[in-house]
Amino acid sequence: MTLRLLVLKLAFSAVVVAAPQLYFSKYFKGSVPEFVAITVERDGQTTVRLAKDDSDPIMIQLDAASTQEMFDLAGKLDHFKKPVESGLKIANLGAKTFRYQDGGETHDVEFNFSEDPNAQALLDRFEQISETEQHFVNLDRTVHFDKLGVNDVLLQLQVTWDRKRLAAPEQFLPLLDRVAKNESYLHLSRERAAALAEAIRKPSSPSAEKAP
Repeated sequence: MTLRLLVLKLAFSAVVVAAPQLYFSKYFKGSVPEFVAITVERDGQTTVRLAKDDSDPIMIQLDAASTQEMFDLAGKLDHFKKPVESGLKIANLGAKTFRYQDGGETHDVEFNFSEDPNAQALLDRFEQISETEQHFVNLDRTVHFDKLGVNDVLLQLQVTWDRKRLAAPEQFLPLLDRVAKNESYLHLSRERAAALAEAIRKPSSPSAEKAP
């Protein structure tokens, strides 16, 4: 076997054995952000792009339960082998795409609105990730460049946490700890950051896991 054939064979094998992944994108002119693209690997590694030309995507790690739920929903949708669009004449809600890729197998669907409860649930999970990363970007920006604006962003983050819509909340801990321990931030900001950090850590603490 020539070296070239060996390289091609190895490359083909890598594609074939590639782990399954889910992809979602949404473009809605005038919204903030106008474009979002999210890729979820089978092991929970997730890449989030908040612009079409985003050269520095956000990388997060979803927990096993959330990842399994999303792949289960994709399975209930037959991995997007069939349309999910409702066909109803309604307002433009943004051009959305679901895609499933497993090795050399790829299926995708585009839609504006779906009445399928599984499609709605999966869309909500992706929207939750998108909302979370917008919070992260806002908090990161204010922590570094607008200390007076930190409290407002923390308040919005607190509301999302209370609604149980934060994806991979552990990603916020370094920023929250930075605010809580730095007296250059407003006292109210430090208190709110410390309380939120404690709430995020609490579910994973041994005492919380043993609680009835």
